Amino acid sequence: MNVILCGMPASGKTTVAKHLKNLSGMQAVDTDAIIVERHGEITKIFERFGEERFRQIETEICKELSNTDNLIIATGGGCVLREQNVKYLKAGGKIIYLKAEYETLLSRLQGDTSRPLLKGDLSERLSNLFCARATVYEEVADIVVQTEGLTPTQTAIKILNLIKNN
Repeated sequence: MNVILCGMPASGKTTVAKHLKNLSGMQAVDTDAIIVERHGEITKIFERFGEERFRQIETEICKELSNTDNLIIATGGGCVLREQNVKYLKAGGKIIYLKAEYETLLSRLQGDTSRPLLKGDLSERLSNLFCARATVYEEVADIVVQTEGLTPTQTAIKILNLIKNN
């Protein structure tokens, strides 16, 4: 079974995946890192080909990962917005929503210029994404983990305990 982490940008998906890897011995992958490795910088993909092409590449990665087992998969923030991606990911595992508060996300993203969908007025762009995505994350998740006040290691331990009990 795969463990799939979803959530807003800066919710800790990549960081928690590393801690889960250390605690569980499972391999960890990051969909955005795979895309960068194969296609180049995400901002350049957005600039050259647009968001739709990026989302197509993301779907190809999800399809590929659906044929694996025993992976921790950190997804990009928008990955689970596509129904097809959710089907691919759920076919091989459980989706865990790392739920963080807006203020926490905003604080973590200050000065980060690497996220194409957050260029411009960060507070406004993040607020729009947060409002548009929070319900979707809740709906697609098999398990919701509130991360406020938890370290990445505590979050990883909580996830492992919840998976055992579900």
